[in-house]
Amino acid sequence: MFEVYAIDHIVFTVADLEASARWYQQVLGMRCIETPQPSGKAARVSLRFGSQKINLRPASATQADWFTARHVAEGSADICFLVGVPPETVVAHLKACNVAIEQGPVTKHGAQGEIRSVYCRDPDGSLIEISSYPG
Repeated sequence: MFEVYAIDHIVFTVADLEASARWYQQVLGMRCIETPQPSGKAARVSLRFGSQKINLRPASATQADWFTARHVAEGSADICFLVGVPPETVVAHLKACNVAIEQGPVTKHGAQGEIRSVYCRDPDGSLIEISSYPG
């Protein structure tokens, strides 16, 4: 038996790689990394933050290009990112970036207890929750 201790990476299917990478860089401060691929295939685009990464998979990718889930669709992600600032700072930053706030700040229950969350959407419509633990 074994126990999972962390998530290494996740994959988002996106309609426009450049627009999505730019949004995550500008709005959430992630670093964009392009990894060359063999055989003349297009470089893979990933976003790094902390010790995690998100791979951005083009919606047009085939199983030959990517080994994928059976049912992929842009805008289908629903994820919570943790930040070290209060929700009021998140709200101010989202407004400065012209990102519409869907909900929040609201109190929710995260993996380690009560969190304060602000919700918005990325360019594909995925639900992005930006949260912080009190204290």
